[in-house]
Amino acid sequence: MPWPPEEPPPSPWDFDLEDVEPGEDLVGVGGDLAPGTLLAAYRSGVFPMGLGEHGAKPMGWWSPDPRGVLLPGGVSVSRSLRRSCRHFEIRVDSAFEEVVERCASPHREGRWITPEISSAYATLHRLGWAHSVETWHGGELVGGLYGVSIGGLFAGESMFHAVTDASKVALVALAGLVFADRSPHRIIDVQWATPHLSTLGIEEMPRGEYLQRLGRALKEPQLELGRRQEP
Repeated sequence: MPWPPEEPPPSPWDFDLEDVEPGEDLVGVGGDLAPGTLLAAYRSGVFPMGLGEHGAKPMGWWSPDPRGVLLPGGVSVSRSLRRSCRHFEIRVDSAFEEVVERCASPHREGRWITPEISSAYATLHRLGWAHSVETWHGGELVGGLYGVSIGGLFAGESMFHAVTDASKVALVALAGLVFADRSPHRIIDVQWATPHLSTLGIEEMPRGEYLQRLGRALKEPQLELGRRQEP
């Protein structure tokens, strides 16, 4: 994996949110999933998800208001989850494409990850921008998450678990990696807060506040998630 990540050609698309109404989550339709377009979107506080059945085209571009985020010092680990953490091995980027495949399983309710999405993020992974944090048990991949890392931002895309607490443990591990240097400006974006995520300390903030925090996060040194796997 390249270090630092390779900057792809710039996108022809504009992700200006100035005229988007408060509370409006869908901010655009169309465009492409080229690496430069995806990076431009994340740097603007936007991410893709198809509007058709199970994430099919047309492509939608989203910037939730309010936004679900995890901030430094905000992760909440219950006593039972802390016990669970001891039973898993954590790996980074050892099975990125398998994590995406498991997140895209056709058996999952509300699935939205299409082959086109999977391919686009595999390209970002090869360029050094997309990463997976995985939970393993007995040599088996049993949970994990993937997302995009730019500066001090980790934008989570999806997570899965095959055994109890495996995805929660992956998120706790991610927080440990992202916030290791104790910078107050790093941020984990989870898009929408859910009851499941809220138990881990995820909070909601207005889009305007998120964009301000995003601007500060992007000025932080690049997280070295993938580099941790190099010999």
